[in-house]
Amino acid sequence: MRQLDPQVRALIEGMAGGASPASPPAADPVALRELYRSSRAALRPPPPWPEVAVVRDLVMAGPGGELALRLYRGAGTDAGALLPAVVYFHGGGWMVGDLGTHDVVCRQLANAAGCALIAVDYRLAPEHRFPAAVEDSVAAVRWVAAQAAALGIDAARIAVAGDSAGANLATVAALTLRDLPLAGDPGLAMQLLVYPVTDLGLQTPSYASDTGRYLLTHADMLWYRGHYLRNDADIADWRASPLRAASLAGLPPTYVMTAGFDPLLDEGRAYADALRAAGVDVTYECFEGQIHGFLLMGGVLAASQHAIYRLAQGLTRELSSSSAAAAGRVRPPRP
Repeated sequence: MRQLDPQVRALIEGMAGGASPASPPAADPVALRELYRSSRAALRPPPPWPEVAVVRDLVMAGPGGELALRLYRGAGTDAGALLPAVVYFHGGGWMVGDLGTHDVVCRQLANAAGCALIAVDYRLAPEHRFPAAVEDSVAAVRWVAAQAAALGIDAARIAVAGDSAGANLATVAALTLRDLPLAGDPGLAMQLLVYPVTDLGLQTPSYASDTGRYLLTHADMLWYRGHYLRNDADIADWRASPLRAASLAGLPPTYVMTAGFDPLLDEGRAYADALRAAGVDVTYECFEGQIHGFLLMGGVLAASQHAIYRLAQGLTRELSSSSAAAAGRVRPPRP
């Protein structure tokens, strides 16, 4: 029987019996953003933050105005090398989160994988409802590919990644690049999806079981959905619910990570299964004793550090394979 990690249990017991430090229905969207920032700051590893070789704030022209991005180059990487790159979309229900809330995780991942990472500060709902965040995400991937030489990255080795709502945006960007390609679009090397939102119908069994009552609940997800989508008809749009896409064939190799006590558990696993059935190379891993958002809780949960290590392993394997394929060499077998 699945059991909560002891560190998770201690965290929950310290939060008034399991109430989230930033429960959506209790706050308006603007107030919730500050609550989210403060709660993530309390749970991330303490300073000093991981040192990276380069961290630089960037600006691009997005579909709805300027978008902020942040470039990281992992510690120890060669300043003159064209590094593999990850375009990263933060989680937060499409409503909260920013470059600051995910700064430590982005540093950790860039260092552990020895890559460049570009975090994207996409437009948030409800000020900018669906599909604004999708449009920004696709535009950001295209911009990174177009600016590859100036950013010091290898355009043949670009991955997309994200957690929760950010993972939703990452895979929707990958689907868009597959279905609506433009000249110069990158051929993505990988997608890295951490407890992804894949079906906004919100009807999977994990919403009703014990897995769906810790920090993120069904009521929370309904609240986020109501502020993100324009109307209920958007639920069926594959850009909101990628599990409902007509086909998942032709997507890049994918690493899907879920948490055992997360209402998103079942849809994350279902997406991995659907990708595999469509012929996509998939690695699926569930952190059985963990809760939604654990990746950002490295200050209190050891599993967060292990998750970074596992994600970096996946990135290194796939991005190295992409380099070999680009050079005409045989791709090594998956272990």
